[in-house]
Amino acid sequence: MFDRIIPEFVVVLQHKKHPLKQLLIIDDEEKHRSLLARIIRSEGYEVFEAGDCESGLKKLAQKAINVILCDVKLPDGNGIDLVPKIKERFPDVEIILLTAFGNISDSVQAMKDGAFDYIVKGNDNDKIIPLLSRAFEKVELRKRVRDLEKRVGKKYTFDSIIGNSPSILKAIELARKVSTTDATVLLTGETGTGKEVFAEAIHFASGRSNNSFVALNCSAFSKEILESELFGHKQGSFTGAIKDQKGLIEEANGGTLFLDEIGEMPLELQAKLLRLLETSEYLKIGDTKPSHSNFRLIAATNRDLKKESEEQHFRSDLYFRLNVFQVELPSLNSRVKDIKPLTKHFVEQFSAKSNRKTLGIDEGFLEKLSLYSWPGNIRELKNIVERAVILAEMNTLTIDDLPPEIQFIQEQKNNTLSAFSMASVEKLHIQKVLNHAKGNKAEAARLLEIGIATLYRKIEEYKL
Repeated sequence: MFDRIIPEFVVVLQHKKHPLKQLLIIDDEEKHRSLLARIIRSEGYEVFEAGDCESGLKKLAQKAINVILCDVKLPDGNGIDLVPKIKERFPDVEIILLTAFGNISDSVQAMKDGAFDYIVKGNDNDKIIPLLSRAFEKVELRKRVRDLEKRVGKKYTFDSIIGNSPSILKAIELARKVSTTDATVLLTGETGTGKEVFAEAIHFASGRSNNSFVALNCSAFSKEILESELFGHKQGSFTGAIKDQKGLIEEANGGTLFLDEIGEMPLELQAKLLRLLETSEYLKIGDTKPSHSNFRLIAATNRDLKKESEEQHFRSDLYFRLNVFQVELPSLNSRVKDIKPLTKHFVEQFSAKSNRKTLGIDEGFLEKLSLYSWPGNIRELKNIVERAVILAEMNTLTIDDLPPEIQFIQEQKNNTLSAFSMASVEKLHIQKVLNHAKGNKAEAARLLEIGIATLYRKIEEYKL
């Protein structure tokens, strides 16, 4: 049967070679099987052969088969019945059935059981190679999606949070424990400490991980826009509302809503948020009928909300509703030992982004980073490393690749001064001015309004 269609295949085969991929032909007619195998091998595929169901299943267990071409009539079974058995054990394998006689009911059943396609020998011979190509494309697409899911999953897990200092490990432990619940979480800490990273990790470790993670920075919008973004609006509810718009609360239904900088939320919206948290109901702007949303709330702030509520700058009832479970994230300045692994991570990330081989890091570079106070925390470190990678002319990052305010930091070697003495205050102030002046002593003396000789004497005295 197949010997009469060789010329048809040859025309298709001449123009393209596929990357090496593994295919299994299960057919008891050895002549046809061998001919088909030879044709498919000429396309660049690695082909294995089996003459019955049993030997076919053995090959599947031994080899990394991607696609199967299977005859329907086999000595020890039926190809139609074999499909669900293969799919149960090897769900990623695509199966194309071959038969000498077309049968609509068989083809329908095969497709229901997971077959990729069902073709009749002799009638669609010119379609076999393109069909194989599509089957392998589906296998490759599934692999890419799975790899992407793994990368995304890894990115948002607690294991991706870098650091071994006691303070960050404590924060991770608390966040892990609360992630398996539906409790509201309040993340506190200075700006740039990684609150959104923690919120994402909590979401993806929760039972809501298959649903949306929706984030909003409350400080980024005016009251009116923030209300519309959160709650949504109805067409015609205000000038410019030309159509209904879903709010982020609706988008987060079944998932997690992350409200960053919640301390910046206007008091009027705080009242609406409180009602939503207590009843799961809210009103869209311009709507009279309540809407419902089942979401988990994670809020974050760099403010002292307890103090803000006592001063009536934040609703105390909302504060207590948010503060069900608080996780405080440490500043980078309090976890100096984590600067080195964080820096290495960012260097790898930005080297790849710049299409460069991963740069080395000089010890002097790391030493200067460890002396800096990091008012912008991890976000500032990330920005400084990105800048250094962009500017680096060598294969190793050195002190010269750092901003001047970090380059000229001097280690404070004299630790005998009392933290409360005037000398200690003077020493710290002179150091700050020197840093600001990028090490220029004449400029520092001018800013301090002292003579240059006096400055040199102070530098010697305080060992700056």
